[in-house]
Amino acid sequence: MTIRNLWNRRTFIGSASIFAGMMLNARKIFAFSGSRRTAALPEKLTGFGATGNVYEELGVTTVINGQGTMTYLGGSLPRPEVAAVMALAAEHFVPIVELEQAAGKRIVELLKLPADYDAIVTCGAAAGMQSGLAGILTGNSSKFIEQLPDLTGMKSEVIIQKSHRNGFDHQLRATGVKLIEVETREDVKRAINSQTAMMHFSNFANASGQIKVDEWVKLAHENQIPAFNDAAADTPPVSHLWDYANMGYDLIAFSGGKAIRGPQCAGLLIGKKELIANALLNNSPYEDTLGRGMKIGKEEIVGMVKALECYLNEDHAALDKEWWRRLDSVSAEITRVPGVATSFNVPDVANHVPHMHIAWDPRKISLAPRDAAAALKKGKPSIVLGSSESGLAMNSFMLKPGEEKIIAEQLVLLFKAHSA
Repeated sequence: MTIRNLWNRRTFIGSASIFAGMMLNARKIFAFSGSRRTAALPEKLTGFGATGNVYEELGVTTVINGQGTMTYLGGSLPRPEVAAVMALAAEHFVPIVELEQAAGKRIVELLKLPADYDAIVTCGAAAGMQSGLAGILTGNSSKFIEQLPDLTGMKSEVIIQKSHRNGFDHQLRATGVKLIEVETREDVKRAINSQTAMMHFSNFANASGQIKVDEWVKLAHENQIPAFNDAAADTPPVSHLWDYANMGYDLIAFSGGKAIRGPQCAGLLIGKKELIANALLNNSPYEDTLGRGMKIGKEEIVGMVKALECYLNEDHAALDKEWWRRLDSVSAEITRVPGVATSFNVPDVANHVPHMHIAWDPRKISLAPRDAAAALKKGKPSIVLGSSESGLAMNSFMLKPGEEKIIAEQLVLLFKAHSA
């Protein structure tokens, strides 16, 4: 498959009319299931959605996303195949626990995980963190499950590197545990006690901590403590989906609605079979659990399996080449403006894709980076790029084909408007 054809297919979701046609075809193909006939989609929508642009109808501005898989922008665009199987999943009722177990089995097969591993689909990586830790704390005790976040009778501490503290550890604290901060290996040894339930690792912070990802799990297991890896945004590379299990991490959480391009409200929790079973007991659809509010629907579970299948089958080298081409094309246009310069990097972990930094000489262009970002966002079309004191930042892996040209045009206009 050529890059052009590949990326044309990836824009499928952007066309409401084509998307609706695909859903109709999916219904026609799978019109019968056993003896029950599925309901038909209306040939044409009326009322809300009839224009084909639901966001415009609601008065919400759509944006060109040059910042990446940000949750506050909606993550990523689900693949058309994902939307198709989600529509099929919506046609039937099914026992959710049975579906979770079957989906987990398929995920383990797709990722070729070790024999003692299992998986469930969670309501995002953050939900996987909370339910995974809850399962470690409660085991399969119904008394303890109903009791959380009251930890009476349970272990109550989680060890985490100080540099790994972030807004996402709120999900850990929601279980009632106390986070014990460490910096060195000696700190870890001193921190471990009879109340230590887990050792938590934030994978995107690997470079900032003294204890790296491979050593953290070894330290945990030397002391018979389960190790958790929050690897939410750590694809690509695709190998990360099994790398941490092969390292021995007891639980690993991934976002489903980022680079994997599954449903935005889905994620993967991978880990040792018993821990996965206990995590599910602490989650919806079970009532009186800490995770009851983090409901994951049958459509998202099925959609996550399909997204993973598609992601594993992609030509990742071709995608990477296309991402670089897009950045190069933007760079070529904007650096024609006197004073503008670009540089490139690929982060070691989390959003491991090509990034471009855009800087300019303030003597030639009188514009603060934050003002530049604000102007782009307020423009038509609205463009979202990252900003810092030193300039603008962008990546291209969430752009639709052709949007890189729009970004280049708008940046050139902006810089020229503020040129000395």
